[in-house]
Amino acid sequence: MKSVFACCVAAAALLFGGCGYDLGPIGHPQLKTVAVAPVINETLSYNAAAQMRALICECFTTDGTMKLVSLSKADCIVYARVTRATLTGSNWSTNNDQYQANEWNCSVEVKYSVILPGRGKPLVADAGTSGSSTFSAGPDIEGSRINGMRQAMYDAAKNIVANVTEAW
Repeated sequence: MKSVFACCVAAAALLFGGCGYDLGPIGHPQLKTVAVAPVINETLSYNAAAQMRALICECFTTDGTMKLVSLSKADCIVYARVTRATLTGSNWSTNNDQYQANEWNCSVEVKYSVILPGRGKPLVADAGTSGSSTFSAGPDIEGSRINGMRQAMYDAAKNIVANVTEAW
């Protein structure tokens, strides 16, 4: 008797368990492809434009909601500007009565817009986002700084992709 009841409960769970929600892409159904225009660097942080563009492309590729294509074939184009990039010491230590930073904070601010080719008005006009990271100063401070800035830019790139694909 218990096994018949358990079978009925299992059958009911299988029958009614999958109803209700349709899980699928949450992007706009008319926008299937995206391109990322060359990014503009308005800061003194060198190579910020190339890194930011590469990270935005990487995030679109891993997100998978929209296919990354060339500028001439895209349904929409993302334009971005790195407007601020800072590096500040956040934790200090003393070494022979000299203060030295042993932990650093990186932060970036990015303005972006999304344009539909052939339309006069942008789909997303001059939105902004930021990203940040913290890293420890190792023996190669310049390599650590580059990786810390890249992580902050990756944080901002994830925000851009989420806002472009999910902001409908």
